[in-house]
Amino acid sequence: MPDPRPHLGEPLALDLLNTRWISADGRQDLLTDVAGVRQWLADNHLALPADEPTRQALVEAREAILRAVDKETADDLNAVLAHGRIRRALTPDGPASLPDVADPARLPGWLAADNLLHLLASTPDRIKQCDHPHCILFFLDTSKNGARRWHSMTSCGNRAKATRHYAKKTRSD
Repeated sequence: MPDPRPHLGEPLALDLLNTRWISADGRQDLLTDVAGVRQWLADNHLALPADEPTRQALVEAREAILRAVDKETADDLNAVLAHGRIRRALTPDGPASLPDVADPARLPGWLAADNLLHLLASTPDRIKQCDHPHCILFFLDTSKNGARRWHSMTSCGNRAKATRHYAKKTRSD
């Protein structure tokens, strides 16, 4: 089944945030049931079980990531991260950093929280929320000058430009 979300392909932490979006039918949430969890795990190439405890842990991680990105609090993100650690190991492919999370249901959310730490360490000013007033999606601004404003130019960017054009035209009439 194709993913119903309007924006895919962001880093794991932002993709988890984007499991909520606004459509013509109102607010949508991919993580309201286990089928949505299964979809999100598959889309992110995470061969992990989809069940109710995983759904609950993902929703908890999503809220913690949102509060950290919004600079409300880091406490909730740290609570998610407290469920695991990175274990260093020598594998047949060489040295590796492996996630070590005791509760398998917490692993996907922990991976997303860990990904946010990497984003914050490398490009904190490039984590952005779409500038369209009716959009709640996030993206990593990979533009050369860091001036990207919308998660997608073809949807939110064009709508914003059309709104400005219409407003300018009605003022001049």
